[in-house]
Amino acid sequence: MDAQTLIARRIARELRDGMLVNLGIGIPTLVANFVPEGMHVFFQSENGLIGTGPVPEPGMALPWLTDAGGRPVTALPGASTFDSAMSFGLIRGGHLDLTVLGGLQVDQHGRLANWMIPGKMVPGMGGAMDLVAGARRVIVAMQHSAKGRSKIVRECSLPLTSDRPVDLVVTELAVIAFLDGQATLLETADGITIEQVLAATEAELVVPHELVGTIGARTNPESVSVSSTGESV
Repeated sequence: MDAQTLIARRIARELRDGMLVNLGIGIPTLVANFVPEGMHVFFQSENGLIGTGPVPEPGMALPWLTDAGGRPVTALPGASTFDSAMSFGLIRGGHLDLTVLGGLQVDQHGRLANWMIPGKMVPGMGGAMDLVAGARRVIVAMQHSAKGRSKIVRECSLPLTSDRPVDLVVTELAVIAFLDGQATLLETADGITIEQVLAATEAELVVPHELVGTIGARTNPESVSVSSTGESV
């Protein structure tokens, strides 16, 4: 299974019936493909659509039906379209249960950087600032490293999207929360050890002692109380 699919499948486990969920561009759009059977989730696109479905199959895309990044989407029966003012009223009014965003960097306190100077890494901030500030819960979907460098860092070198910390980061290696303002490892992907996660993470990462029992023989019990810098936590 490729990294993007692995991340999207794991995030889909965070969905609950009846949620209103915004999916950002990139990996987040794949989450709609893995909604658990029998669950009804309302996906919102900030360009003015509630009721998006899975990514369309090849040849089935409609040029006038897109997400906020201009990529083709599907619309489920009962979907609703509206203008940008209504869309951002939902976001800024605190009506979103969850937003899933891509990320360029997340620091060890959970602050997200997911935009860059226009013409560089991505075209701009889009609605990300509103989403991080307005959604009840924020999950970042991103690969753990880029070009051999950790994307979970001590301090973001790119502009912050918001000073509000995100709730969860899901990568192909791990699930990380920010309990008490500190990056905390919740689980590792199948076949991934705690040591591998620590080695791939620049930020200091708290590893709870109780994680040993859930991961079992995949890690060395003597290392579970150290951060990625090797310091005791």
